[in-house]
Amino acid sequence: MTTTIDKEIATSFATLSVTQIRAALLARKELALLDVREEAPFAEAHPLFAANLPLGRIELETHARIPRRDTLIVVYDDGEGLALPAAQRLLQLGYSAVHLLEGGLQGWRDAGGEIFRDVNAPSKAFGELVESQRHTPSLSAPEVKALLDAKADVVVLDARRFEEYNTMSIPGGISVPGAELVLRVRALAPRPETRVIVNCAGRTRSIIGSQSLINAGIPNPVSALRNGTIGWTLAGQQLEHGKTQRFSDHVHAETGSEQHIQAVASARQVADRAKVGRADLAASARWQQETGRTTYCLDVRTPEEYIAGHLPGFSSAPGGQLVQETDHVAPVRGGRIVLADDDGVRANMSASWLAQMGWEVHVLDGLQKADFSEAGLPRQALPPAPPFESVAAAQLAEWLKDNDPNSAGTVLLDFTSSANYVKQHIPGARFTLRSQLASALQQTPSAQRYVLTCGSSLLAGYAAGDLKQLTERPVFVLAGGTAAWIAAGLPLESGETALASPRIDRYRRPYEGTDNPVAAMQAYLDWEYGLVAQLAADGTHGFFVI
Repeated sequence: MTTTIDKEIATSFATLSVTQIRAALLARKELALLDVREEAPFAEAHPLFAANLPLGRIELETHARIPRRDTLIVVYDDGEGLALPAAQRLLQLGYSAVHLLEGGLQGWRDAGGEIFRDVNAPSKAFGELVESQRHTPSLSAPEVKALLDAKADVVVLDARRFEEYNTMSIPGGISVPGAELVLRVRALAPRPETRVIVNCAGRTRSIIGSQSLINAGIPNPVSALRNGTIGWTLAGQQLEHGKTQRFSDHVHAETGSEQHIQAVASARQVADRAKVGRADLAASARWQQETGRTTYCLDVRTPEEYIAGHLPGFSSAPGGQLVQETDHVAPVRGGRIVLADDDGVRANMSASWLAQMGWEVHVLDGLQKADFSEAGLPRQALPPAPPFESVAAAQLAEWLKDNDPNSAGTVLLDFTSSANYVKQHIPGARFTLRSQLASALQQTPSAQRYVLTCGSSLLAGYAAGDLKQLTERPVFVLAGGTAAWIAAGLPLESGETALASPRIDRYRRPYEGTDNPVAAMQAYLDWEYGLVAQLAADGTHGFFVI
């Protein structure tokens, strides 16, 4: 229900209409269209280029994802009352061009705006467009199994993150995350007769990975595994679990070798065909200081390589996942992207896809080993949390021990992700979404005090300020978070033991895990098949296919 106060707050933020937003997208002006709901409702319905930034995580993520403070930002929800507090929070963080979407998501619907489902919709729709225009070769799950059973000359390369591959994989598959394919394939399949099969869990990374190899002109026959591990499962075939074969376990092309030289030349040719820009370190430095333009500086190598040494000011964004999750990494549509590697292959191949997806993208040339001078993960610059009082794990344990079964003296609220909560949490802790804190309080017993935690208590520190506005009871934050509780050797429990908020912070993808319903997997594939038609109906994408 909208209150008078809400209406007064709303008048302090200008609104933008669907027509204005579409015009900005078509003109490739910088725009961050932010859906501030949790990920699960976001995945149910959103505009094509909306980026998910939940209200409860704004302080943790916004500065890294939207680096320029005068970026045009448009915030919306679907009537849950989240957009106004999100806009206020962004204003407090220093963003000066914050707007509300006129009518919210319903306004988008009413204006005839196309509604997309799932996560990473731009990349998935682009993958379907690539297959429809390039007719990327594919083989069905039974066809691939027959080749494997016959011990044919084939190699199966899994283009997902290693963690996804480790969870479930095609028998005999090797983990080669997408950006590594062109760099590594000549070593993994040195005989031109060897058939290369690329898989992911569904369709996108199989298509993009296979087409990357074809675009790069490798001599081998290349096929995507049609519908990935979902297709394998729907065909009644068994996946492997816990496999650890990585591309790095096999012979690889050394820098300067014939295989590496071929990979560099082919990747550069593909980037040139896609009209990828070229830049040097000096240009990158100028762009990072530019006040009127957003520049994302990204290192597309593996996380391990990034930690060992990277360019100052560059963030880790392994290339295959960057192409898959561009909306998350770079939510400012119309911004500039600069990519770096140390091999001349991965950045060019990743950039070739981003350029086709309508981004202004440049690859850094002329880099030397000494340029990768920073090691480890950069320290995250976060806004200060409101003042709060801390409590040590030992003291919290004493307080919890004194709780009466009927009326809790101490109520412990856990703001970690629901997946982490289910895996392990402090006994008696209640899973809570910061964005639903007020309703969560109504489901908790009366308390003498509240204690807040999460993995490190970072998010809990921000939530403490919210809670102080909702209660007159003392509010504490667990020093060091649940990690400190674990380090102290104190007991833990697991499962959905106490949910003060629903588990909507993460959308359960139908292509992850090992226990997905068949109907959900088939529905996901059916949705992907329809994305090309949705792109045409939307009309703002600016994609092209080389």
